[in-house]
Amino acid sequence: MAESINRVVLAYSGGLDTSVILKWLQQEYKCEVVTFTADLGQGEELEPARKKAELMGIKPEHIFIDDLREEFVRDFVFPMMRSNALYEGLYLLGTSIARPLIAKRQIEIARQVNADAVSHGATGKGNDQVRFELGYYALQPDIKVIAPWREWDLTSRTALIAFAEQHQIPVPKDKRGESPFSTDANLLHTSSEGKVLEDPWDEVPDYVFSRTVNPEDAPDTPQVITVAFERGDAVAVDGEGMSPATLLAKLNDLGRVHGIGRLDLVENRFVGMKSRGMYETPGGTILHAAHRAIEQITLDRGAAHLKDELAPRYAELVYNGFWFSPEREMLQAAIDHSQHKVSGEVRLKLYKGGVHVIGRRSPNSLYSEKVVTFEDDQGAYDQRDAAGFIKLNALRLRLLGRRDR
Repeated sequence: MAESINRVVLAYSGGLDTSVILKWLQQEYKCEVVTFTADLGQGEELEPARKKAELMGIKPEHIFIDDLREEFVRDFVFPMMRSNALYEGLYLLGTSIARPLIAKRQIEIARQVNADAVSHGATGKGNDQVRFELGYYALQPDIKVIAPWREWDLTSRTALIAFAEQHQIPVPKDKRGESPFSTDANLLHTSSEGKVLEDPWDEVPDYVFSRTVNPEDAPDTPQVITVAFERGDAVAVDGEGMSPATLLAKLNDLGRVHGIGRLDLVENRFVGMKSRGMYETPGGTILHAAHRAIEQITLDRGAAHLKDELAPRYAELVYNGFWFSPEREMLQAAIDHSQHKVSGEVRLKLYKGGVHVIGRRSPNSLYSEKVVTFEDDQGAYDQRDAAGFIKLNALRLRLLGRRDR
C-alpha cells in the first residue's frame, strides 16, 4: 500500500508523462496534487499546462506557473559560466544547471502550501532523478519524494497512452505515435536523446536540430559582434546593455543564424551507463568563448591555471546534481574571487558553426605590448635575466643527467 501522503508538489510540464503522473498520484496516493511549471525559456506556451491541470481537478490556487528565466541565467547559468565548466571537456551542462532551480522552487512551494512530498517525472535510468532529489534533500532534508517511474508498472509509451485514455486525459495526436527522440529545452540549450540517436555510429538526422541552422546553410558572410563583461558576467552585446536572460536570448538568436553550438556527445551518466545525446547551445557556446577570451588578458597565469584545474571538478559536481553541496559552494567562492578584474570587451567573428575570437581589451589588462614586443622594449625586459632563470630550473635535470649518464 502506498505511503500516506496529504499533499504533493509535482514538477509538471503538461505533457503526456507528467499528466499521467498527476492522475496516478491522485489515484495511488489519494492525495492532493499541487502543480508547478517553470518557465526557463524553453520556448513553449505554458498556459495550456494550467488549463490541463484545471481539467484534471487541480484547484486554481494550487497551480503554479513561474517565470524563472532571469533567476535561471543570473543565479545559475552565469555563475557556472564564470567557471568555464565543461563536462568531459565538451558539454556546457544545459540540462544539469536547470535542475537545482526547479528543485529549489518546488521546495519553496511545498513550504508555502504545507505539502509533505514532492514528485518529478524523471526516469530511473537517467541523471535527472539524482539531480532533483539531491536538491530536494539538501533544501528540505525530511521531504518525502515520489518518483513514479521507479514505482509504477507503466513501462512503455503504449501503456502511458492507454492509462491516459482510460482516465480521460487528453493525448494530442502527435503524441500517439512513437516519438523518434526525446527533448529537453531551456534558455541555455536543447538536448535530444533516444530512439534515432541511440546508435552512436549513425549521424544525427537533420530534423532533430531545432535551435540552429545547418552550418553548411549558414550565411556566407561572417558576422562580427562585441560582448562586454563586468566582473566575469556578460552585460552587453554590441554596446547594448541587457539583463542576463535577455542577453543570453540575444546570443541564442545570433548563434542560431550561424549554426553555432551543435554537439554530438557520448557521455558517462552518473548512474553508470553511457548515453548518446545531441546538444544545441548557441548562445552558451558564444558566451563560453568570449569569457575565456576576456580572462586571457585579465587573469594572472597562476589564477588562470588553477581555474582550469578546478573547472572539471566543478562541471562534474553540476552534472551529478551537487549544486547545493559545500564543495560546489567552496569552488564558487574561489571562482568568483578570481573574477573581480575580469571586465572588458571581446570581439568575435561568427561564421558557419564557428566562434572565432578576433580581439579583446580591458582596463584591467595584464597584457603589456611594451614588455612582449620583438622590437626595442626600451629596457622593459632584460633578456639577460633569462639565463639565471633557465639555469635554476635546469638544475635538477642536470643533476639527474649526471647521475644517470
